[in-house]
Amino acid sequence: MMHAQQQISLSTNVQKSLRGSIFAASIWNDLDFETRIAILRRWAKSLDKLSAMMVNFQCTNAQEMVATPHVMPGPTGESNTLYCVGRGVVVVTANDDVANHVVIAQIAAALACGNSVMLCLSPDHPLKADVILSQLAQAGAIANVLTVIESHDFEPLIQSEAVVAVAYSGSADRALDIGRQLAAREGQLAQLVAETDVVNLPIIGSQSYCLRFITERTRTINITAVGGNATLLELGCGEAS
Repeated sequence: MMHAQQQISLSTNVQKSLRGSIFAASIWNDLDFETRIAILRRWAKSLDKLSAMMVNFQCTNAQEMVATPHVMPGPTGESNTLYCVGRGVVVVTANDDVANHVVIAQIAAALACGNSVMLCLSPDHPLKADVILSQLAQAGAIANVLTVIESHDFEPLIQSEAVVAVAYSGSADRALDIGRQLAAREGQLAQLVAETDVVNLPIIGSQSYCLRFITERTRTINITAVGGNATLLELGCGEAS
């Protein structure tokens, strides 16, 4: 939710975009990993070779690292499953000298894990955001799962509690500045996912990069509560049959 003070600092258009992104995140996250990844792989086919490789790399990592639920041990009559979901709205930004495929990798990792993305680049960045929007729509992505925000709206936007993470690629000094802004804001903590080596990409190129965009949940089902094993209800009752 956005507090009134946060809403005042954001323009009307950004407030509308943020509400749309929040809603899109909930719908997108409800899709299973296989569906989201299939959409992103279709998107990759419309990209240049290096960007397509980045999208497919992030999709493969998400499939291997977070897509499969894990059944955990539990007491008799109870099932416990650990699974991963997206965190919410992620803001993606980069310096003007960062290559397109690096920004594409940030977007792909966040989307593969079930988040919506608000892309915030300066007009001087070579990535054509409107083209990316069109490509994703043609690939089958839901509306507002990716939205584009003007660069001057970046700082007020990341003050919103609705933003759960900022994915940034560029200089270490700028990463430090963004980190300080996120640390100083009130309410829910937001994670900074920063890549400062934009040539070798040790962060974005890591198989575990996708883990920065998910949160873990557990699903517990008590079988006895729905009559799954009525004999268990007799245990400890103190009566012999």
